[in-house]
Amino acid sequence: MLAGVCPDPAGVLGPLDPGGDGRGALDRIRVFLPPALRVEAGALRRDGREEWMELTRVHPEGVFEGSTPAGADGAYRLRVHWDSGDVGELEDPYRFQPTIRPDDLAAFADGEETRLDRVLGATRRTIDGVTGTRFSVWAPRAMAVNLMGSFNGWEGRRNPMRPLGDTGIWELFLPDVGDGALYKYEIRTSREELTGSDDEVPPIVEKTDPLGREMELRPRTASVVTGPTEFEWTDEEWVGGRPARGAPDRPLSIYEAHLGSWQRSETGEWLGYRELATTLLPYVRELGFTHVELLPVTEHPLDRSWGYQTVGYFAPTSRYGAPDDFRAFVDEAHRLGLGVILDWVPAHFPYDAHGLWKFDGAALYEHPDPQRGHHPDWGTAIFDYGRPEVVSFLLSSARFWIDEYHVDGLRVDAVASMLYLDYSRDEGEWEPNPAGGRENLEALAFLRRLTGTLHDQCPGVLLIAEESTAWPGVTSRVSEGGLGFDLKWNMGWMNDSLAAMSSEPERRSEVHEKLTFSLHYAHTERYLLPVSHDEVVHLKRSLASKMPGTETEKLADVRVFLAYMWTHPGAKLLFMGSELGEWREWSEERALDWDLLESPAHRGLSEWVRALNGAYAAWPALHTLDTSPEGFEWVDVHDSTRSVLAYLRWAPDRLDVVAVAANFSNETWSEYRLGLPAEGVYEILLDSDEERFGGEGRTVIAEAATATPHLDRPASIELDLPPRTAVLLRPSRPQRG
Repeated sequence: MLAGVCPDPAGVLGPLDPGGDGRGALDRIRVFLPPALRVEAGALRRDGREEWMELTRVHPEGVFEGSTPAGADGAYRLRVHWDSGDVGELEDPYRFQPTIRPDDLAAFADGEETRLDRVLGATRRTIDGVTGTRFSVWAPRAMAVNLMGSFNGWEGRRNPMRPLGDTGIWELFLPDVGDGALYKYEIRTSREELTGSDDEVPPIVEKTDPLGREMELRPRTASVVTGPTEFEWTDEEWVGGRPARGAPDRPLSIYEAHLGSWQRSETGEWLGYRELATTLLPYVRELGFTHVELLPVTEHPLDRSWGYQTVGYFAPTSRYGAPDDFRAFVDEAHRLGLGVILDWVPAHFPYDAHGLWKFDGAALYEHPDPQRGHHPDWGTAIFDYGRPEVVSFLLSSARFWIDEYHVDGLRVDAVASMLYLDYSRDEGEWEPNPAGGRENLEALAFLRRLTGTLHDQCPGVLLIAEESTAWPGVTSRVSEGGLGFDLKWNMGWMNDSLAAMSSEPERRSEVHEKLTFSLHYAHTERYLLPVSHDEVVHLKRSLASKMPGTETEKLADVRVFLAYMWTHPGAKLLFMGSELGEWREWSEERALDWDLLESPAHRGLSEWVRALNGAYAAWPALHTLDTSPEGFEWVDVHDSTRSVLAYLRWAPDRLDVVAVAANFSNETWSEYRLGLPAEGVYEILLDSDEERFGGEGRTVIAEAATATPHLDRPASIELDLPPRTAVLLRPSRPQRG
């Protein structure tokens, strides 16, 4: 105990004869309270009188032993005279029994627990009328686990935790410890097990709580006790409507944001969650997006990781405020009619010493095989998906954000890296699975458990896979052999279309197929079209800077590209700043270049995004059949000479139709004939060359479509189609509400 390696503190500290003899005999207790000078034990007698008795110092480092007053029935308090001269009263943690239920421990060990935050971590409790915090942590290899924090002067020896049998769980209830207390776990590992040495003093590992609900702001690393929230949600109706809003026939348009660099204060400081609720969220709604997606807000030590190297899987980052501040952000989003999606990272975690890595001295959360436990791309550790306790941990993290913070979806990061044993590995750096294949069967099983569990327990929550390969059935049901996600990022569309757009206009005829190839597979999955943060960093250039030509031509190309994106089958995702026409690459170290909006051309691009979102949401033809081949029809896919694409988008009733003509060349095509399904008057729904969008207003459309067949269409209409311009037409009739 004095060395900090007591394997059974409940047998050494606290009541030594907790039952007494029933005839008024004195109960014996032992306490360890360095650096106390004197300790008294006090209790209420049966006759109602309070009585105190001094304990005897039995060791100079602060071990005291003695009796509690007669008739205390096991309840007593300690009065401590510290060497600082202070005197205080406290409860003895070692007189309280464990409160974790055996069935919770069994569910955790079986990989079935989805609310592990109610079992492990720092949980506020009232036991026998005494309020405090129960701490519990999983460290099966530890010789001993000590609780250190602001409540004991960071002296871990004062609060050794008790093991709960052979479960690997260590637990201790600390009375009077409440919200705001800082803490870590001091884990004493077995040096002999790890190194083969039999040194008497085992190594010490100081860890933050894997289930901690709040953490200090980096570079400090302690966990923070956070009690039950008193936040009053106002979004009950919104949460109940999730299943309808997440249906495949509903519009889904996502604004992806990094909270620390969207906007900053006048002095360059981060905005907090509550400030962002009054700035970012109204802005996103004004642009017409249906959801905001946040780069990970799970706590992370390194700003440059953007949150993708997570240490706090249950803690919103303290960079922007407290947990209730984040709740207020989500609640306000729902009040404004916006869904909130979080990037969530179950593929890997960093090697930071205070985090999950070698948590109890050796591989615990990570796979013990270095070939499977190390990620070569990111220099991080890979979870052990075959370990049931790790599965419980990850399932519970996902569920936690939905239950505790009301988020509407999770975008699961780096799914491809989870699916393949040979991902980013050369020959000889990986071993096949038992069936001889390259599939990571344990990760595959975990992903199916994840999607199946969340869809069952959290109806309507969206699960989005960042999956960049041709793995089949990512969005098929688990019961059909799929992975069960609601959406898959269409990385092929993104790579091909941006490659085509970065080509000089005179060469776009040579890469015409890059703009059309995605329609060969657009309905094999439920896709999301991403122009994400990954495409505007690391020398890839901003979206506008990817385009060739003058600044005016670049912005025109962005408008035609976004028109193609918003009228192509699939949900939409656009990273912040792309709507401004940013010239600089994104950096997490600074805010977006908001002064660009002083330019009419850049304001026009922002207005174009708003108009596209408005049309996308308002007209069923642009979203209802996104996942069905019946919703898209080519009019002219082969016009590579002129670099023009022409196609129709249909609504289920086959009455509502939107025709699109997109000119990717640098030429005006006068009297361009567009085939249509019927003659009659057509109106321009949107024209990217309008002056209000930063264009020049050069598009000319005939008064009506005539019964002039063209490309197997019974009718057609003539346009003067300006360069780098997209035009959306629809039959002229009263607009729907």
